[in-house]
Amino acid sequence: MPAATDAQIISLFHERDQKALSETQQKYGGLCRSIAKNILGSREDAEECLNDALLRLWESIPPAKPKNLAAYLSVTVRNLACNRREASRAAKRGGGELTVALSEIEEVLASPERPDTVLDTKAVSDAINRFLGELQPETRVMFVLRYWGDLTVREIAEKCGVGQSKVKMSLLRTRNDLKAFLEEEGLR
Repeated sequence: MPAATDAQIISLFHERDQKALSETQQKYGGLCRSIAKNILGSREDAEECLNDALLRLWESIPPAKPKNLAAYLSVTVRNLACNRREASRAAKRGGGELTVALSEIEEVLASPERPDTVLDTKAVSDAINRFLGELQPETRVMFVLRYWGDLTVREIAEKCGVGQSKVKMSLLRTRNDLKAFLEEEGLR
């Protein structure tokens, strides 16, 4: 039996048919587990994130009508996994690294007229993707590991086989370059 299309799955959600959950899990379960496991490092935690994400989908569709179910679900799983990881780190270390990483990048993305807000538009997303595409591979990896993968400077240094000071300097320079790039693009 062929897998259901996204439109069919979303239709099942709108009809409140529980088959929507099994179809979603069948089609995207592997992707979601992989995303969550990469963030959490645990198969069991990844499975819980998938279950929580399916519940979130059930609760949000309808009224939500995602145009891309895979992206919608992936973002949900990623957010749940990051929240779980942050809570775990906060409990272990008395504070979360995600908060630190977000505060570092927030000043780059914040609008000077409204520093309390972070621009969240397709134009900014497209500009950041172009910016990342122009970076040297090692610099891009460090940047993505920090601000997408939520890794500490120490963890990035270990993964990249470099010193922590090199990671810190690379991240600082990349943030400054991104800020300048966004200003040139008129997005800051």
